[in-house]
Amino acid sequence: MFVQILGSAAGGGFPQWNCNCANCAGFRSGSLRAKARTQSSIAISDDGVNWVLCNASPDIRAQLQSFAPMQPGRALRDTGISAIILMDSQIDHTTGLLSLREGCPHQVWCTDMVHEDLSTGFPLFTMLTHWNGGLSWNRIELDRSFTIPACPSLRFTPLPLRSAAPPYSPHRFDPHPGDNIGLIVEDLNTGGKLFYAPGLGKVDAPLLEIMAGSDCLLVDGTMWDDDEMQRRGVGTRTGREMGHLAQNGPGGMLEVLEQLPKPRKVLIHINNTNPILDEDSPERAELGRRKVEVAYDGMSIVL
Repeated sequence: MFVQILGSAAGGGFPQWNCNCANCAGFRSGSLRAKARTQSSIAISDDGVNWVLCNASPDIRAQLQSFAPMQPGRALRDTGISAIILMDSQIDHTTGLLSLREGCPHQVWCTDMVHEDLSTGFPLFTMLTHWNGGLSWNRIELDRSFTIPACPSLRFTPLPLRSAAPPYSPHRFDPHPGDNIGLIVEDLNTGGKLFYAPGLGKVDAPLLEIMAGSDCLLVDGTMWDDDEMQRRGVGTRTGREMGHLAQNGPGGMLEVLEQLPKPRKVLIHINNTNPILDEDSPERAELGRRKVEVAYDGMSIVL
């Protein structure tokens, strides 16, 4: 299984266009040692030719341009994207579908809840029907695994995760299973197993067991502290209120990952305020001590 990190930041990317927090300002001035990052998205393949796009960020055009296999050049119009999986209906994970309109129709896998949000409050499915039929919906059922014809050796198993629906969702304050999912992706040839969850608000015992059996964890790295955005003066909501488990503190992501000796551990979906973006920060050093990696755009993983 080939896993390509197309984008590793949370919504807004890094540096965020309208932000002058310590990280963003430091990056622009050159006083902060860090990598620029686009908004979270990955691509997965079983053969390195046909790729499943997991989330379509607003930065999709630049992401595809930066990864040569996404333009194999086999025909006058071509793409390496064979299918798209949406983990949720958030703007930073779905807006890129608008930039892919020239390639419609696209095969899209998502849950009932995501399809409802993207047919009502943010009606991408309806809007894109005007481009060669738009998006062809394939239902993700929460109680069963599925395969995608273009990558037949990969088996995808959805996991409902605790999170919050976006502001335009009809059930914004009434969470439903399927608002946000994680994925177990298993290569049936190699046995390699990826656990992917860019939005993860809580880890219970059954989920911890699933994570322990994976070879690589690509998990929520949004915030270091739960009240990080409040501390930095750029927001009022906590990480938990937004459906994200902070790294630091009792019950935090680092405490969870410490219990898992087997998997490779990689943080993704990193907010622009998170001090781990600063490669010289104490927080980044702490991750190194714990053997926890920080995803970056262009990172490749083979399982």
